[in-house]
Amino acid sequence: MSARLHHPMKATHQPRSALYYIIGTVFLLTITTLAAASIRLAPFRHGREVRAIRSTPDDSPLLDSLLKANPLLKRVALNPQYELQIIYTQINRDAQNHPSFTPHTYHLNPGQYFNPASLVKLPVVALSLEKLNDLNKPGVTRRTIMATGTAWRCQTPVPFAAPADSDRAATVGNYIKRMLLVSDNVAYNRLYEFLGQRPLNQRLQEIGHPSARITRRFAPCDTAANRHTNPISFHTSRGDTLYKQPAQYNPTAYRSPLGRVLKGRAYQAGRRVIPEPYDFTTANHLPLADISSFLQSILFPESVPTAQRLRLTPTDYAFLRRYLHATPHESGFHAYGPARYFDAYKKYLYYGRNPTTPRQSNLRIYNIVGMSHGYLADVAYFADSLHQSEFLLSAVLYVNQDGIINDGVYEYDSIGQPFLAQLGRQIHQYDGQRPRLYRPNLAEFFISELTR
Repeated sequence: MSARLHHPMKATHQPRSALYYIIGTVFLLTITTLAAASIRLAPFRHGREVRAIRSTPDDSPLLDSLLKANPLLKRVALNPQYELQIIYTQINRDAQNHPSFTPHTYHLNPGQYFNPASLVKLPVVALSLEKLNDLNKPGVTRRTIMATGTAWRCQTPVPFAAPADSDRAATVGNYIKRMLLVSDNVAYNRLYEFLGQRPLNQRLQEIGHPSARITRRFAPCDTAANRHTNPISFHTSRGDTLYKQPAQYNPTAYRSPLGRVLKGRAYQAGRRVIPEPYDFTTANHLPLADISSFLQSILFPESVPTAQRLRLTPTDYAFLRRYLHATPHESGFHAYGPARYFDAYKKYLYYGRNPTTPRQSNLRIYNIVGMSHGYLADVAYFADSLHQSEFLLSAVLYVNQDGIINDGVYEYDSIGQPFLAQLGRQIHQYDGQRPRLYRPNLAEFFISELTR
């Protein structure tokens, strides 16, 4: 059963909502521009002696004090080897429940590269739904069976099939569920190919993300192969063709807006360790401020200026919301019933991806995560019905003590996840107690959304 999404802000208040968004965005862009001009990349330090980094003039005094008040948070925050970046966005409502956004940042630096890993999946899922709307082909929806062909090297096919279990069908909707519930990489590849490298990046620029680059599959394909994407077709359950999309090619070679990006002291290729930095120059690039504002645009679409708003329907937004907060077990998606996919599988902030941490029924976390090459990130919106509080929190850190990329030896469990869990709890506790003129009505974030 479909549930229509009800926004707290009406169309008549769009100018005020757009102003709130613009103020927050200008604040973030000002901070990141100043940071890029004044902060150089902190080199990775080896050995036991690491000089603590000082707070910068652009750091939020509030975040600085919250981090230093907790020994675990302080140890990571003051150590440059972790390359920590944080955005904590307070949300305040007026008497009509309209939200305004106040960002607080810590070491936010667009000139410091981090590998976004699966964070890129959020733009891909949203833009895939938008593309279906733009195609406007009868019968082609997120539930329509999609087949993927091959036309270039490093491409893999997904032949047409109409399984009895609809959850196992190759559809845009099912690929999105797999990406948002357990961060499935193969599903990401299929939608990256559906969008095409060039249209995907052009659309990101159009909606206000000129520094973003999504240029790679999650597969061992070289840069040239990633510029070629597969032919796609959509079919009825009987196999009749509804729409065919030819193979696509991007003639423009994308590179990082930061120039050449080298990280680490060595990298592993097969069983060999190459004693030179790993090159991320042509890798995916998605600054923390961009992915944070992208999540905000999905959860609070009317806060986005019309020209930068996604072309999604209320049902599309409800569908994305459902799978941004749902756990694998509660999702109703049959493919993820086994215990392997525990409730906190994709919840780093607050739960630390700990399979034994009990869930808080009053707390809903809408989020996207990334974990790759030693980088650990979570971009989330917290809604707490008990304390009537809400906020956005984004964080990324680098946990690669030996400085070797691709060796699989990272401190995700010992440092990264405990830090993110503690950070989420610290901010959640603070935000629930801070004074507000009006408490938010969070009913729209606790409704029973559609599950199909």
